[in-house]
Amino acid sequence: MRYYIKTFGCQMNVYDSQRIADILDNMGHTPVSQIKNADIILFNTCHIREKAAEKLFSDLGRAEIIKQDRALEGKETIIGVVGCVVQAENEQISKRAPYVNFATGPLTYHRIPEILERIARQKNICIIDTEFPAESKFDYLPENHAHGGCAYLAVQEGCNNFCTYCIVPYTRGVETSRPIDDVINEAKILVNSGVLEINLLGQNVNSYHGEDANGKEHNLAYLLNKMSEIEGLQRLRYTTSYPADMTDDLISCHKNLSKLMPYLHLPLQSGSDKILKAMNRRHNTAQYLTVIEKLQNANPNLRFASDFIVGFPGETDQDFEATLKIAKQINYIQSFSFKYSRRPGTPAAVFPNQVEEKIKQQRLAVLQDELFAMQLKFNQSCTGKTMPVLFESKGKQKGEIFGRTPYMQTLVAKGDVSNLNLIKNVTITSGGMNSLAGTIINPTKVL
Repeated sequence: MRYYIKTFGCQMNVYDSQRIADILDNMGHTPVSQIKNADIILFNTCHIREKAAEKLFSDLGRAEIIKQDRALEGKETIIGVVGCVVQAENEQISKRAPYVNFATGPLTYHRIPEILERIARQKNICIIDTEFPAESKFDYLPENHAHGGCAYLAVQEGCNNFCTYCIVPYTRGVETSRPIDDVINEAKILVNSGVLEINLLGQNVNSYHGEDANGKEHNLAYLLNKMSEIEGLQRLRYTTSYPADMTDDLISCHKNLSKLMPYLHLPLQSGSDKILKAMNRRHNTAQYLTVIEKLQNANPNLRFASDFIVGFPGETDQDFEATLKIAKQINYIQSFSFKYSRRPGTPAAVFPNQVEEKIKQQRLAVLQDELFAMQLKFNQSCTGKTMPVLFESKGKQKGEIFGRTPYMQTLVAKGDVSNLNLIKNVTITSGGMNSLAGTIINPTKVL
């Protein structure tokens, strides 16, 4: 059959969608680019942001129309939903979208082959699977296929922090880490298939505590050192980090490992200690700044990205000003900022002193103006420099190719596709808000 996957949300969801595609490919199914041509329609969902469920049901409504139209042509269509919304809204899915054939949480999508076999035997059923299984889904997934020169590799899943705004511990469960050898073996397979850059992935990746063959636990610093020994692997990254779990040996990796890129996403969320405490974050601003200082001492070339939530319950103008102050102090080169949204089932959803929507919007606009100005300034400061760029895909315009710098900046250059999945030195010619432009030095082929 032909399948179509639409992905919402975080990078873990992008990774999960790639693995679901691997599962379906192994079953002999093939991807299509247009949803109307799909025999299997899958939505991989995220429940972090506001109205996530409503966006899903809107998409499901359109998928139902496609299913009905295809039925008139004698074609069967299977609609499935996976991911975090399933874990939180499974009863609503079966009630509001009875035409959905199956729904499975983020920890059980490895059971899709079994589910599809059941659907083939029993028509017109809806299978809901939201349990937290004892076994790890990674033990049942097929080989991770490379999708270009860079790849994400999930090493840790779930979270034990229980930030009061976050639904992740309730949808992905407690922290689990994959064994060291499993990660290294998967990484070697990826590198042997042409991957040059691996980004280690986890909801709280620097709490990684995987076991070796003797059952001894090791942290992320140990894993990064082992990864750096893989011949042919040229770049290493990890995301997303939690400030309180930035250990000294992990910080030292940014000094000692040349393959580790000089870019770190380290979410702050708020510059107010009062708000951080209400969020149940295990760090205050002084501790966060100490971690930043240690990292900069370890590698002066290191630059930072962050996440921010504005309008958290109880946030005053003074609290917001504290966020602006620390953002300016650190001078982030990239950031992701959001208005606080109430997630049912989280403690903060029932906190008093909820901030008015109008005030949240105003504060977000002010913060984003500052953050975007920092991002633009850094991008412009790169003009005239030469950077190694890993080219990943064709650009939007004919004759252009798209890549990323060591600082995760998007870069577009004139180039033939023979330059893809290679790291090429590029002279930066201009820097805009969201991307750089450059000229490839010694391209493999001149247009």
